Amino acid sequence: MSKIAVIGAGAWGTAISIVLGRTGAHEIKLWAFEKEVCESIALRRVNEPFLPGCRIPDSVSVTNSLQDAIDGAQFVVSVMPSHHCRKLFEKMAPDLKPDMKFVSATKGIENDTLLRMSEVITEVVRDKAGFTPRISALSGPSFAREVAKGDPTAITIASNDFDLAAIVQREFSDPSFRVYQNDDIAGVELGGAVKNVIAIAAGVCDGLSLGHNTVAALITRGLAEISRLAVSCGAKQNTMAGLAGLGDLVLTCTGGLSRNRTVGVELGKGRKLDEIIAGMHGMVAEGVLTTNAAVGLAKKMNCEMPITTQMYAILHDGKPPKDAIRELMTRPGKVE
Repeated sequence: MSKIAVIGAGAWGTAISIVLGRTGAHEIKLWAFEKEVCESIALRRVNEPFLPGCRIPDSVSVTNSLQDAIDGAQFVVSVMPSHHCRKLFEKMAPDLKPDMKFVSATKGIENDTLLRMSEVITEVVRDKAGFTPRISALSGPSFAREVAKGDPTAITIASNDFDLAAIVQREFSDPSFRVYQNDDIAGVELGGAVKNVIAIAAGVCDGLSLGHNTVAALITRGLAEISRLAVSCGAKQNTMAGLAGLGDLVLTCTGGLSRNRTVGVELGKGRKLDEIIAGMHGMVAEGVLTTNAAVGLAKKMNCEMPITTQMYAILHDGKPPKDAIRELMTRPGKVE
């Protein structure tokens, strides 16, 4: 029986724990920062604050101690918000072991360094724990609630380590959760991170009561600029047509469960970002922070990302969404 530590008990971390726990083949420790989450799961087998109504299998135990969570673990799955990744791995570093296998399931880019999550983890583990981790990234179209319900879901595990990807594929798959392998970890991570920016833009369109034509154009051109950025960072073009690229982008831009799209809808209706975030009750819309990092990475790579640039102006400069759309639509003509 594999021992798996899941670090982060938001909706997605809880859903992953449910997937792993329902097979009966794993012993899972779910680490939660919030004491009320620990109490809810321990007493009622449900994460009421973040994933109400979804029962957590008995094979999943919850803890507020990082050391307890990773003690004896063969797999460490990181599912914390991206801006907490570095400091949590620094705290875990003294207890991490070279034989552990690491799975990053966080979709984001670190703001200050512009590093992907697997790069952040690798850097911290090398510097603080003294070894190079075997690491992979899990991404794809996967709303937490639907995964927890057992709706058929397909997702990708990416790693430069083929054997590791194969192991994670085998251990994490079940009849409702199909895992594909991929060797393009940069493409899978960047697709999963930057699509959240485009999803906010899709929400803005809905908030402005714009139609299907607009959203279809946004998704298509959004994919084009995500692909430009990813390829400039060494990713493979084909990855962007897969689950972690197009698949995740379509889901997040059109699905009502998308927190990023929801933020965009409220922006389109004229609400202020601070007010929207305050009303999310601890839930994280990764695209808000990722917009900063994506703009910074695009500048570094000399990569044109007009939609992302306009989203930055809306989110952080208070630009009216209608003005941003007008600028996008009146740019000089291009060849597709």
